[in-house]
Amino acid sequence: MTTLSEEKDAIRELLSEYCFCLDGGRFAEMAALFTQEGVWHTAFGKATGRDQIETLVRKLHAMRPAGAPRGVHLVANLVIKVGGEAAGVLSNWVVVQNGPAGPVVGSGGAYEDDLVKQAGVWRFRYRRIDRFIAADVNPSPLI
Repeated sequence: MTTLSEEKDAIRELLSEYCFCLDGGRFAEMAALFTQEGVWHTAFGKATGRDQIETLVRKLHAMRPAGAPRGVHLVANLVIKVGGEAAGVLSNWVVVQNGPAGPVVGSGGAYEDDLVKQAGVWRFRYRRIDRFIAADVNPSPLI
């Protein structure tokens, strides 16, 4: 049996893996972090199921202006509540990217996650993304 600390570590890994997949353009892998009927609810659209999630993230990525700087998602201020095979997570995120005068925060906001553990692996059942910080350097909708 795993401890609460081990469960929270596994959840933090899930949140980090999401960022690495998103930033690295590994959109099918990002979508695979969700349950089969998982929901990805962004400020720019909502998708249900892995196929729709992958389609939406590819669509948003394609809307980025040519030559837009690559961003790096950072997640902080995690509040993780585990209850058996389910968990809720609140966190803040920022995207750091190059700007004309050096690194800038391109956008930021909060994640609200509903997670479930399936076959020993934590997955997103529902991820809501609130984007309430946006700089001119990142006018595109990619999270």
